[in-house]
Amino acid sequence: MSSDYSTPNLYCNEVSDDVVSSNAETCDQDFHATLDFLSDEESSIISVFDSEIDQMLELELLHRLRGNPSIISARKDAVNWMLKVHAYYQFRPETAYLSVNYLDCFLSSHTLPKGKGWPLQLLSVACLALAAKMEETSVPLLLDLQVKEPRFLFQPKTVQRMELFVMSNLKWRLRRTTPFDFVHYFIAKLSCLGSPLKDCSQVFSRASDLIISTCQVIDFLDYPPSSIAAAAVLCATDQYVDDQELGYFHKRVRKEFVKKCYNLMKQTKCILAHVKQKKLQPIPPSTVGVTDAAIGISFNVHKTGVTRT
Repeated sequence: MSSDYSTPNLYCNEVSDDVVSSNAETCDQDFHATLDFLSDEESSIISVFDSEIDQMLELELLHRLRGNPSIISARKDAVNWMLKVHAYYQFRPETAYLSVNYLDCFLSSHTLPKGKGWPLQLLSVACLALAAKMEETSVPLLLDLQVKEPRFLFQPKTVQRMELFVMSNLKWRLRRTTPFDFVHYFIAKLSCLGSPLKDCSQVFSRASDLIISTCQVIDFLDYPPSSIAAAAVLCATDQYVDDQELGYFHKRVRKEFVKKCYNLMKQTKCILAHVKQKKLQPIPPSTVGVTDAAIGISFNVHKTGVTRT
């Protein structure tokens, strides 16, 4: 992460038209012809189901996180800020969910210094930056990423150090299983085997907004990504869990979890929680700055958490 190291070009050379089509009719035609493709995807989707089990937060860690009201409140503010920046830059939906996943993994296993607002803000910037680097083809500079009225402004080297701590906490496994690993597959299944869909791209957009909205509700941490994805697809298509044979999706989808996720989405009105914002030119962040010199601290990651030295 140091400027002393050269950054390799890992991007592919495809033009955008080769990857994404903006023609909804073409998308629908291709979508309804995916039955043979789905049979080829069975083996890969099984591996995704296996991986989501390994990456679920342990019950002990989840109880620890939910048992701290101050952290829950601070988490809510942090997630709201991250989603504002996500909408501001029009990042991919996967970026939003992944950044909050990093945040929750860190908060569940580490204790941040109490009585300070900047440690969680620094963590939020680092998690969002890492997720953007994993998912986006164009990533803002670390200073430019700190928009939408953050309480503190951090120097790039400070954020980079925090990025290292987050990656270490994740054991360098930045590729995480999320609902977006299932949602395309589930939409295709529903379209081909269950209820024909008129506009698959619109269903994906609605389901994506729902999935992103679940980040704001800590109760969704109780459920695996596959259940969240299935519930989001059902909500996006205005269908009910009881009316669906969830075997359409996959035999490993747990109906009881999907039903609970579905009801929770309805109760919390998640569909209204995430509002897309028009992309604007970045504005100067808050004038309140936090630098290494001003803070006079460094972080060390131990089993007991992040400590001040």
